[in-house]
Amino acid sequence: MKLVHTIADLRDALRPYDSPALVPTMGNLHAGHLALVKAAKARGDVTVASIFVNRLQFAPHEDFDTYPRTLEADCEKLQATGCDLVFAPSEREMYPEPQGYKVQPPADLADILEGHFRPGFFTGVCTVVMKLFQCVFSEAKGPRTAVFGLKDYQQQLVIRRMVKQFAMPIDIVAGATERAPDGLALSSRNGYLSETERAEAVQLSLALRALGRDALAAADGLERHLPALEARAMQALAARGWQPDYLTVRRRDDLQPPKAGDALVVLGAARLGSTRLIDNLEI
Repeated sequence: MKLVHTIADLRDALRPYDSPALVPTMGNLHAGHLALVKAAKARGDVTVASIFVNRLQFAPHEDFDTYPRTLEADCEKLQATGCDLVFAPSEREMYPEPQGYKVQPPADLADILEGHFRPGFFTGVCTVVMKLFQCVFSEAKGPRTAVFGLKDYQQQLVIRRMVKQFAMPIDIVAGATERAPDGLALSSRNGYLSETERAEAVQLSLALRALGRDALAAADGLERHLPALEARAMQALAARGWQPDYLTVRRRDDLQPPKAGDALVVLGAARLGSTRLIDNLEI
């Protein structure tokens, strides 16, 4: 496995290959990331993992400065998983001048749910992902693949739509959410949880499952009953000491409010202590 820190070295390392498969990450890797790398290995002749904590997707009050940076341990895990190339640029390498050109995703998908509670988040995500795609795929001759985790459900939809609308010849693959034995979705931010909070954290996934069951039971009158079901789910989680941002049932393909017969996904975001967790479940 080779580690590179500059775009020029990345492109030099990729030159012998035709079909790169990319897994973009912010590092502090866990089994969920490594599962995405394994998925990427089956889809390209060289597997690339990027590690970059992207300032553009953090609001001023969020955890950019304290986000765990564990490059040495990450590289050990990636090498053991069979990754071929790690791209770990500095902030100066990715943004040698202020990033005035940015990708602004459409409001109907990017300003709801995560985008509502984290304004500008998806602009930062799309901008850095577009730039990573240019770095990795600009000289590829064959199929190009990028693998994103379904835990960030809205994010992979935003990226998928960006690729489609810009006619980018990149196949976006969604990897299933990896979970701990008790059902908690694996996340780099789980490391912020205290022992007591970690035991409680599984309640978010349980709340989503309960809301999903209630939504399926009310399928014939879903539009009418859903607001009350969502409010009840929020109240139940708040009663346990959480600060929920949303627990909601949406249409899978565009995250708009569903109608009877739509394929559904249940999504939630809530703060437990100082840690904000997200999760989702297709039903």
